[in-house]
Amino acid sequence: MLLKDFGSYYDGFDDNGKHYPGYTELIGQLTAKFPLGQPVTGEHNQKEFIALFGSILRIRNILTAFDDFEGKEILPQRDLQDYQSAYLDLYQELRRGRQADKENINDDIIFEIELIRQVEVNIDYILMLVARYHQSNCEDKDILASIGKAVDSSLRLRSKKELIERFIETVNADTKVVEDWRDFVVKQKASDLDAIIAEENLKADETRRFVDNALRDGVLKTTGTDIDRILPPVSRFGGGNRAAKKQGVIERLMAFFEKYFGLA
Repeated sequence: MLLKDFGSYYDGFDDNGKHYPGYTELIGQLTAKFPLGQPVTGEHNQKEFIALFGSILRIRNILTAFDDFEGKEILPQRDLQDYQSAYLDLYQELRRGRQADKENINDDIIFEIELIRQVEVNIDYILMLVARYHQSNCEDKDILASIGKAVDSSLRLRSKKELIERFIETVNADTKVVEDWRDFVVKQKASDLDAIIAEENLKADETRRFVDNALRDGVLKTTGTDIDRILPPVSRFGGGNRAAKKQGVIERLMAFFEKYFGLA
């Protein structure tokens, strides 16, 4: 398909008797049908919102290739992040119990997750904002709001939200943001893993090795002998509870993995 001009994508166009809405029309539909501050409830409304915001993500992806788009985004960045947060809320809600990372949740519901990943912020950006907050003597609450919106609108950073918030609570006049963040992550990671090992009666050395390998390889393997090796002896389960115990351990380790993966 040939790339059309900026105006066609921004204002829409007609072709063979069919109207193709442009960015301005789609944004108008979004703000009229789904005003910020109101939850998207009901299956029909959720499907419509997912389809509409997905269309906006796709057309924004094209428009960003045009210099003319700068300054014509219509939606303020914070509003876009709020809509994206709602979009990701639905994505995570609908994918529970389904194949992880699957973008096609149902036959008629497709999430544009890859487009979100292309533009979402990373932890370095968040630390830059934390540094600005530190420079304001920890008084600029607007920066804190920006951090919260950026994290909520990022699929990768959502699982790290509590960690980021707890670090911000420790920031004071003496904080060296990047260095202290690294130390904070190391200590919290060790503390969180120790708690899982103790509470689930896991084999300590095997569990640490298992988790280190997962963080190194970028995947937590939930099948095979490696996961079985970290579990306590069968007698500890009291009969036929091994499968339930194993699933509970997997869920806790998966949450741990998502929280700390990608953090040096």
